[in-house]
Parts: sequence; structure tokens; C-alpha cells
Amino acid sequence: MKKVAAKVKFPIKKGDTVIVVSGKKEVKGKKGKVLSVIPEKAQVIIEGVNFAKRHVKPTQKLPQGGIQEKEAPIRISKVRLICNKCGEVTRIRRIKLENGKRVRVCKKCGEIIDLV
Repeated sequence: MKKVAAKVKFPIKKGDTVIVVSGKKEVKGKKGKVLSVIPEKAQVIIEGVNFAKRHVKPTQKLPQGGIQEKEAPIRISKVRLICNKCGEVTRIRRIKLENGKRVRVCKKCGEIIDLV
């Protein structure tokens, strides 16, 4: 997998609500909240989407061991942002306000999503 330059700005941030638009049948079409963004690999971890199973040896914290499920990363290009106001899948624009602050704006309804 190619590494992405650190200067790339992604339209998705931690805490955004997104939908998976392509990928495995079990994952495609699911909505969730972004738990974290991994900019070096251009991946995101979404709450309740794309689970991976890990076999864990017994430890003091987990004396029984066994198989654990946790969220696995998914490519950022396979997810789209859902606007908080209009509730539709959208892309974003970045605009500069009069006070000099930059904000993300929904391309469909023009609503401010948050500060950049």
C-alpha cells in the first residue's frame, strides 16, 4: 500500500458521520461515526463497521483469551460524509470567513459543518 504525504487534507475528520459507498457486501451501505483517521495510510476507523477478528492469548487482563472482534480500518476513498443538516451524502468545500477562520461547508445545502 502506498504511503500518503502528510500534507494532504482529507474531507473527513474524527467525529463525522459517514456512509461506506463501496467495498465488501457486509460493509457497503453502513453508516457510522468516525473514531479515528490515519492520514499516513489514508484510512479511517468507523464505529460499528468493518470488524476484524483477532485471536488473543491468555494474559493477566484477559485470563481466558479467545477471539476478540474490533473495528478495522477502511480506505478513506470508500466513505462519504453525511451532512448534519440535510442528512444527505455530500462533498465539502472549504471557505474562509470574514474573521479569517476556515470552515467546511456542505456542497448541497451550504450549511457550515465545522471549523477546519
